[in-house]
Amino acid sequence: MRDKVSGARRWVVKIGSALLTADGRGLDQAAMAVWVDQMVALRAAGVELVLVSSGAVAAGMSRLGWASRPKAVHELQAAAAVGQMGLIRAWESSFARCDQQTAQILVTHDDLSDRKRYLNARSTLRTLIDLGVVPVINENDTVVTDEIRFGDNDTLAALVANLVEADLLVILTDRDGMFDADPRHNPEANLISEARADDPALDAVAGGTGGALGRGGMQTKLRAARLAARSGAHTVIVGGRIEQVLSRLKAGERLGTLLAPECSRHAARKQWLAGHLQTRGTLILDDGAVLALRQGNRSLLPVGVRAVQGAFRRGEMVVCVGPQGAEVARGLVNYSAAEAQRILGRPSDEIEKLLGYVDEPELIHRDNMILV
Repeated sequence: MRDKVSGARRWVVKIGSALLTADGRGLDQAAMAVWVDQMVALRAAGVELVLVSSGAVAAGMSRLGWASRPKAVHELQAAAAVGQMGLIRAWESSFARCDQQTAQILVTHDDLSDRKRYLNARSTLRTLIDLGVVPVINENDTVVTDEIRFGDNDTLAALVANLVEADLLVILTDRDGMFDADPRHNPEANLISEARADDPALDAVAGGTGGALGRGGMQTKLRAARLAARSGAHTVIVGGRIEQVLSRLKAGERLGTLLAPECSRHAARKQWLAGHLQTRGTLILDDGAVLALRQGNRSLLPVGVRAVQGAFRRGEMVVCVGPQGAEVARGLVNYSAAEAQRILGRPSDEIEKLLGYVDEPELIHRDNMILV
């Protein structure tokens, strides 16, 4: 099963607060440089990479001289604001040593639950990945309230893995992985090398609370693995202080705990789409578009659409029917009904001229479509 790690093309790497701040002593730039060297080597080997970085609150606490994590939301947000400055500067300068471009992205859970903002975030991340840039993502702790108190970056990393359709989520932590008992109290505890993410036996050994600096304990990491598994991604929970940990994972070494999804990424995506029972509108296609969808595994372009029915927004589910009304496919549409009406029957290179902007060249991307 480790070939799922070594062969993964798109990785999301999440690094926890305790690792980044040397257990609260300020940003550990030497350790960051070691991880950066490994991530740049992954990029050189053809891996597409997204980094989810904790550490803003912890770095801010260190800069402000606070020994323990505050409980008041406004103090947490102040610490995050102070810490984010140093955190992103440290990542940028470390990647710049290797001539690797980075981009800062701050998100909240709201950004990923609103369908339109979700699609916009996904388009931006895909563009950055296509440009060879490494996005550095953190939760926007300075504006959220409930999330900063109850949220954690393990969950955020899993949502990002779903967002970018990653093959692999790597959670670097201060433990070597998941054990069948608490290794701090039981010297006989054994590392769980591989398991199914949905195995209920894992709940008993995951424990509960997080550390002094962050919010995420092993339970949140297990929950993150299960979230990532919904879109078919594998998850590795592994010690970030293990020497050359990312490079060794890429080489297929059995480090940490590998948690596997129930089905492949492609199957999980199609399964998720098939579960959308409510459709918001209909696109009536010409014969050429019907043929292209059925035989060529193609995306649906505006040029193949003859008519639009219903009122739908970008990101909603629509039905695609042939000239005689028979359903051909259904999928998530990239343009609203009003926008689709203006570009139907026209080539994709005219979208910008007709609308004044272009979100995507296709009305429905093949990855967001299921044939009926």
